[in-house]
Amino acid sequence: MTAALAPSPAPTEVLIVEDDAKIADMLANYLQRQGFATFICADGLDAVNRVRSHGPALMLLDLMLPGLDGLGVCRAVRAFSAVPIIMVTARVDEIDRLLGLDIGADDYICKPFSPREVVARIQALLRRSQGALSAHRPGSGFEVNEAKQQIQWCGQALPLTPVEFRLLRLLLSRPGQVYSRVHLLDCLHEDFRETSDRAIDSHVKNLRRKLEQAGTGKDTITSVYGVGYRYEKPD
Repeated sequence: MTAALAPSPAPTEVLIVEDDAKIADMLANYLQRQGFATFICADGLDAVNRVRSHGPALMLLDLMLPGLDGLGVCRAVRAFSAVPIIMVTARVDEIDRLLGLDIGADDYICKPFSPREVVARIQALLRRSQGALSAHRPGSGFEVNEAKQQIQWCGQALPLTPVEFRLLRLLLSRPGQVYSRVHLLDCLHEDFRETSDRAIDSHVKNLRRKLEQAGTGKDTITSVYGVGYRYEKPD
């Protein structure tokens, strides 16, 4: 008897939120050739409902939309989902707002762009978000809740900013691994908007203080002289 073949895994879905039909179709066709499934929404409210009902792997979100604009969509989605979001904009003056801590976008792309760049950004962000899913390790005392963008220590939610959440989530994913300051900044801000690698020090300082107040111990995040930081499991 011939063994039944296991079904192929469903392709990763990218939700394209774009009201320009030509741009949306171009992105969809290129992504499909790269093995992604796509779904197009031309309206902000429709996009929010699609995320809620179907849970795409990533959302490519245009800033200028009829009705609810991209910023409004991003805020609405972040109220219930941690889906990775790449904002698309032709307005360079909006970049700081797009990646502001109160918006919740993960990356941005400026128009005009090449489809190859879009795919590279999508793949990088998916690798980063999928790697973070392993951040919760039994017995570590930490629990990562992606949907709420929240990390708990022994059942207590830590009062983290979005940047602190991403930083701790990355460090937790590989206990003992040393991350350079530059690598940490690259993972937290893919647009390189923080030009000094010492900017990470202030984030770590604030994060250490919050962890110590929560009772994780003083040396949960340790410095490696001349290199960067690593997470050490509490005793």
